[in-house]
Amino acid sequence: MTNVNAPERLDESVSAISEFPEPTEVYPEKSWQALATHSVVQTHRLLLREFHDPFTVLQAIIYPALMLVMFWAVLGISVTRATGINSVYGYVPMISLVGAMFGSIASGMGLKEEWRKGLLARFWILPMHRAAGITSRLLAESVRILITTVLLVGVGFMLGFRFTQGMLAGLGMLLVPLLMGVGFATLVTALAVSSAKLPLVELLSLVCTLLMFFNSGFVPTMAYPTWLQGFVQNQPMSTAIDAMRGLSLGGPVAEPLIKTAMWSIGAVVVFGWPAIKGYRKAAGNPI
Repeated sequence: MTNVNAPERLDESVSAISEFPEPTEVYPEKSWQALATHSVVQTHRLLLREFHDPFTVLQAIIYPALMLVMFWAVLGISVTRATGINSVYGYVPMISLVGAMFGSIASGMGLKEEWRKGLLARFWILPMHRAAGITSRLLAESVRILITTVLLVGVGFMLGFRFTQGMLAGLGMLLVPLLMGVGFATLVTALAVSSAKLPLVELLSLVCTLLMFFNSGFVPTMAYPTWLQGFVQNQPMSTAIDAMRGLSLGGPVAEPLIKTAMWSIGAVVVFGWPAIKGYRKAAGNPI
């Protein structure tokens, strides 16, 4: 016997499954509540994408960890004997910053890919807060940098790194790469959306490599030529490394930390508006 009501019930079931639930909390598109909610959703999406992308994981975690072990094995003993200070207290901060920067470059490439595929344009026409796109990227970068720093410190502990100034100072040390990383991520975002043909990886990789070999974590500042010591001592990686070394091993903290904050805030001020303007342009004009 055929049930004549079966097709109607099937239609009702399909309709119930396909319908979106009614929203219980609707915030105005330009409200702070919408910014917070939409930024969290987008941050979650970006983190899932990054940690499922082999290139990003390689650039942000695996490559820095291998580099830390390599520097310690090849140069660490010689630097320790020459200076009397365990070189791991310079290499762990240095590689943590390198991981933050190279991870931001990989994220910048992801942003360009979303621009090319038209995903930015799709998000732009949705009823979401306009600032959520930029805000979520900085939040995702902050979470990634903290995770990378913790993992690299874990590798450093296997090589002899310790928090000799106490756990509170150690926790402060973990936040220094975050301070510098926000400024660098703003720079990367501005460059990523400035031009579709800009060689982002080649340009920033060259800059990061130069900074990596001319800082106070690679070898002590006094080991560089006299005419180069001023640059080495005050470039952003060196100030952050000196602050991290002071918080872990001991030494000056306030001055290098203030310099690092100035570098980071300066990068946000200089590149913040170009990043926002470029993001709007990229979202409205797919490649």
